[in-house]
Amino acid sequence: MNIGLDMMGGDFAPLEAVKGLHTYLAQSAQPANIFCIGDEGHVKNLLLDHKVPTSDIKIVHAGQVIDMHEQATKAFKEKPDSSIAVGFHMLASGKIDGFISAGNTGAMLVGALYSIKAIAGVQRPAIASIVPKMNGSTGILLDVGLNADCKPENLNQFGLLGSLYARNVFDIENPKVGLLNVGEEEGKGNILTQAAFQSLKENRDINFIGNIEGRDVFQDKADVMVCEGFTGNIVLKLAESLFDAAKQLSIDNNFLHRFNYENVGGTPVLGVAKPVVIGHGISSGNAFFNMIRLAEKMIFSNLCGEITEKFRP
Repeated sequence: MNIGLDMMGGDFAPLEAVKGLHTYLAQSAQPANIFCIGDEGHVKNLLLDHKVPTSDIKIVHAGQVIDMHEQATKAFKEKPDSSIAVGFHMLASGKIDGFISAGNTGAMLVGALYSIKAIAGVQRPAIASIVPKMNGSTGILLDVGLNADCKPENLNQFGLLGSLYARNVFDIENPKVGLLNVGEEEGKGNILTQAAFQSLKENRDINFIGNIEGRDVFQDKADVMVCEGFTGNIVLKLAESLFDAAKQLSIDNNFLHRFNYENVGGTPVLGVAKPVVIGHGISSGNAFFNMIRLAEKMIFSNLCGEITEKFRP
């Protein structure tokens, strides 16, 4: 198993990427082969300073960096030697099996959609995020930002993408799929959710349970929660703020601790041909560690292969 790690992506790169890599290698009995993509001299010195074992590491030099503020499409095209562009070239050519970065989110999406492309039959790939549940389980919310405007058939496909992700990565058998709406009744919502309800209801590849409301998000009503990216991103950012509020109020609570983005690591782009994980720009070493673990699980479970098979025309 070969995983590409963008060492230059994120506000605290490459130091935090090195810390995360060190933790991963220390805790993994059979670690993947990690391709560290970035400034070779800088990365090599940090690996030595932090005594990171190098038997499972290969450094791939990339002399450019796509900064957070740069226009994504333009930067991806004009910086072919950037760590993100090099990573996607390696992914597309089969040199690595998955790619991770906490760098420019737009550039990561450009690479995912145009370098390795969507799986045949997937109309719009989606970004999924996990949601802690009060009973200790984990839910999946999608889309959380890639598709601000959607058609009913897009939400229908999100239900299947989320179900496959829940089964393959989180071992949730027959995941319950709910449509995030303003009421539980079938006729509730706007034109989009009303039409999406019918599509999801007729989808025999998922376990659709109907509408769920905002108050159900942290309960055990649905394992997969479907919405367009505008609503999903607001829910995600609100959820993240709960952890920040708990810290400011010095509240020590296990449930609230689960909202810490570091424990999540990153979000996968579901519906593209190979595993791509996007991390938060302020990712710490622990976040990088969890991003690597997520990519490892996606590759090991053959999630992209399962999606390809399910969406085969």
